[in-house]
Amino acid sequence: MSELSNDLILFNELVEVLLNEEALNPVAKRIDAAALYSTIDLSLNNSAMVDGAFKEVLKEVLIATPKTATSLFFNQLFGGRQSKAVLGDLLAVLLNNSMYTYKVAGPQVGIEQEIIRKSCEMIGYGSKSNGTFPTGGSMSNYMALIMARDAKDSDCRHSGVTKPLVMYTSKESHYSNAKNASFAGIGRKNVRYIDTDSRGKMIPSQLETQIKIDIQDGFTPIFVNATAGTTVLGAFDPIDEIATIAEKYNIWLHVDGAYCGSVMFSKTKKHLLKGVERSDSFSYNAHKMIGTPLTCSVILVNDKKQLHDSFSNEADYLYQTDGDDFNLGKTSFQCGRRNDALKFWTLWKSVGTNGLERIVNTQFELADVARNYVANHPDYTLYSFEDSISVCFNYKGINPKTLCTLLYEHQITVVGFGAFNEEEFIRLVTINATNSSKDILNFFKVLEQFVEENASVLEAVC
Repeated sequence: MSELSNDLILFNELVEVLLNEEALNPVAKRIDAAALYSTIDLSLNNSAMVDGAFKEVLKEVLIATPKTATSLFFNQLFGGRQSKAVLGDLLAVLLNNSMYTYKVAGPQVGIEQEIIRKSCEMIGYGSKSNGTFPTGGSMSNYMALIMARDAKDSDCRHSGVTKPLVMYTSKESHYSNAKNASFAGIGRKNVRYIDTDSRGKMIPSQLETQIKIDIQDGFTPIFVNATAGTTVLGAFDPIDEIATIAEKYNIWLHVDGAYCGSVMFSKTKKHLLKGVERSDSFSYNAHKMIGTPLTCSVILVNDKKQLHDSFSNEADYLYQTDGDDFNLGKTSFQCGRRNDALKFWTLWKSVGTNGLERIVNTQFELADVARNYVANHPDYTLYSFEDSISVCFNYKGINPKTLCTLLYEHQITVVGFGAFNEEEFIRLVTINATNSSKDILNFFKVLEQFVEENASVLEAVC
């Protein structure tokens, strides 16, 4: 038997260990960061480790790692586990193709392009559209900004930025926008953060007012970032109204749908993206609402020429066969690139577009269950709104940061906290479509029970 065959047998044994551990202990026992290296042997040594000891340390690592697929993980904008997507990711690891040329990726290129083609069709982009798979939502936003910069001034690719540029995003948008401005030569000080309304949505009139001020002050506006699912409230900016302003001033419009752009698959929720077909670029993360393993990010562009102009570079040693349409390195940011498309394709192929719609709709249904529970119990205060899978609330006036930290430290549940308009609250994210209504109600049960059993501790800390 080959070494790989033996290791696959070990892998299956470890999978059983993990699944059993998840069932028995949905929240991993926390290891204090200061004690990590003395608790688990993570050292790298000159001598080989014998198989038995190697297996045991792998078990320790698996058991101690935070469990993101269980019914008590609500902390991040991802969660759960779609088995057909896991299958695709495992196959991608075994195949180990890089996605820069057809010569080394073959049909995997077609798989990626089919996902992009279908996605462009679903949001209303035309025949000139295309896209690629970046390394995450932050990179999608960065690529969009680079294309916006180059579209406004094509010479900057060769001569650098020679005039003051400015970009716009809401105060509730993703933190990557500030980083990306510094990377692109625009500068963090030239990011304009537009006010939001009481529900966390960008106010279009404020956007236009700021654009007028910047033009008058000698700046060149190049980029507007609209958000489809803000990180705290899960709010959707009014894309259609923003698009009208972007078109008026000839500014690139990017829709950052990393969190909730996958509503494109839902007939009942797609209206939240109204106007997206008017954008220049759009991104969504299948590792969030769709539930594929990390990472699986997609950026789409209305005109594929922009991708090629900003990211193509000739390399005779690499691009030796087939045309540009099949050599995906010509339109991606990086050269060597893992196959992130296969896991999305195996899920989509197996359940169909209707199955993806059910996955998305389930999350909103679970959010409704949570919101209704909070709204109908006097000990809770609700801070969020319908059409969001971020359910924000407080319980009995307890400091949310303190409560979330204690829940985590006592291995009860993993849930985060956030803030909006100077109000802090617990943020329950119902993005795990493998959960049920029972799981959501159980979350509140364990929270309430923990508070009751630890009233004195909470009183002392708060």
